[in-house]
Amino acid sequence: MENYLLELGNLLLRWLHVIAAIAWIGESIYFVMLDNSLSPPSAADARRGLHGEMFAVHGGGFYHNQKYLGQPPFPLDDKLHWSFWKSYATWLSGFGLFSLLYLFNASFYLVNPASPWAWAAALSGGQAALIATAFLLGGWLAYDQLCRRISPDMNRDGPLSMAVALLMTLVAYASSQIFQGRAAFLITGAVMATCMSANVLFWIIPGQRRMVRAIRAGDKPNPLDGLRGKQRSVHNTYFTLPVVFLMISNHYSFTYGNRHAWLIMVLFILSGALIRQYFVLRHSGRKRPLLPALGGLLLAGMALLAAPPPPTIAPTAPQAAADSLAASTAQKTADSLRQIHAIIQNRCLSCHSATPSQAGFVAPPAGLKFDDAQEILINAHRIKQAVASKYMPLANLTQMTQEERETLAKWGPAPGR
Repeated sequence: MENYLLELGNLLLRWLHVIAAIAWIGESIYFVMLDNSLSPPSAADARRGLHGEMFAVHGGGFYHNQKYLGQPPFPLDDKLHWSFWKSYATWLSGFGLFSLLYLFNASFYLVNPASPWAWAAALSGGQAALIATAFLLGGWLAYDQLCRRISPDMNRDGPLSMAVALLMTLVAYASSQIFQGRAAFLITGAVMATCMSANVLFWIIPGQRRMVRAIRAGDKPNPLDGLRGKQRSVHNTYFTLPVVFLMISNHYSFTYGNRHAWLIMVLFILSGALIRQYFVLRHSGRKRPLLPALGGLLLAGMALLAAPPPPTIAPTAPQAAADSLAASTAQKTADSLRQIHAIIQNRCLSCHSATPSQAGFVAPPAGLKFDDAQEILINAHRIKQAVASKYMPLANLTQMTQEERETLAKWGPAPGR
């Protein structure tokens, strides 16, 4: 019952996280589109403070949106719409889910015994959990300092973008060296998501509140509040697509289980930003097809990095020896299957079974069940890939030996067969 309740909590928390994220990201993308689709006002409208306007048709009706950077020609009342709860709900539910799945089971999901850094391989579960949490806080503080120091007046977006891209590259690399692959992808995405939500909490909303108070008091708002809010909002929109990928990446072991996992992360982050930039520019009437083309090239590079090595093809034997070779191969195959089945029974079945015996599991992870030989054969490539990368067994809980890993790596049909 305890495991069931944990799984139920996981489901409901994940559902809340997805609902809140869709609402937040959808609203963010809409306002970026709106901001970049505004038409310049007439001279008369500009004199009364109008920055731009957009006419739209949707859902059987017509809309007229207007944007004012300073005091609008109408009083601000209590019906003023604020956009922040969706952001907070997304981050809080995401952190709750991260805590439930990873921080509370850090020795199982975070600790990476195969880390090339000896100190990381020797971490306890509690230490790994603290470092993972420090990644979120440290990532935000580093990003915020870059924004403050490189572009304090919001006039050096180019250098700042390069610095933020470098920061996220460092996060991707460090997380992939310290933590297990799936956790590294999730933590990198969580760092970006934390920056997004913290932008709303510490800069966008406080700046807007100061602007509203100034207008209601009859004072002129500080233009830096508006510029800073716009800058952080734009950053958020470029983080969006990479974060979505990183949050769903745990379904695709060929990404996080690859020895080039950190570089795969970086390529996805850059391609997502380029694709998002294309749509941002298109809203303002500028079409740059080179941007999604470059994003596609980066994804092609990712595909090449993640691809399994080609199968080794043995030279063709003379026909005279073919029959003998076939008989010998059949016997070796049968022996190999028995050996593979024994390894999987001992090292994998505690989790990947119709009735898992490992504490904390009420169903097999990813729906993979290795109770019978047929299921093992069907998933041969996935098993080999996960074991060879040392991602599985998680934290090597079942103590799979290097010899067993090598046996699994040499066995089975070629990828794609």
